[in-house]
Amino acid sequence: MPTTEIILTEKIANLGVEADIVKVRRGYARNFLFPQQKALEITPATLKRLNGLKAKRAAREAQEMNDANELARKINKLKLNMEIETGATGKAFGSITAADLAEKIQAELGGKIEIDRHKIHLERPIKESGEHEVSIKLHPEVTAKVKVTVKALGAPEAPAPVEEPSGPKTYKAKHKAKHS
Repeated sequence: MPTTEIILTEKIANLGVEADIVKVRRGYARNFLFPQQKALEITPATLKRLNGLKAKRAAREAQEMNDANELARKINKLKLNMEIETGATGKAFGSITAADLAEKIQAELGGKIEIDRHKIHLERPIKESGEHEVSIKLHPEVTAKVKVTVKALGAPEAPAPVEEPSGPKTYKAKHKAKHS
């Protein structure tokens, strides 16, 4: 298949970011990237525009980095309290997953910020009560850590002893006491 080199004008998943020079198939460039103005053909004029695209890329990356650092500061301050159902033996019925943590973090931060569950690093779902520290990769260079305290929701409680009422005795109680 014939390929051509192009200059990207915006970030495209699995291909590159603005100001990158990449090789793609001619049909993809001609039928999709050029009409949607996501790429430019390499010419002397477009090579001059490359510096402008690099500046745009640097500004976008700086903004993403600042946003990630600000979000990391907020997340590092959080202390999440979660409950997990357990049985009589103390074994957990379910677990706390990355999706549960993402939902809880979003609720704690006021619902304004969306956390992708794929960015939350859990080796395995949390099934034990206690303190856990979970890392969240917000940006390739920024990682936040959140403290999660897990408590048992269905912890077995000792049944309260059944007491007989200390008030006036009923007829049956009086009758039993006489004939015993």
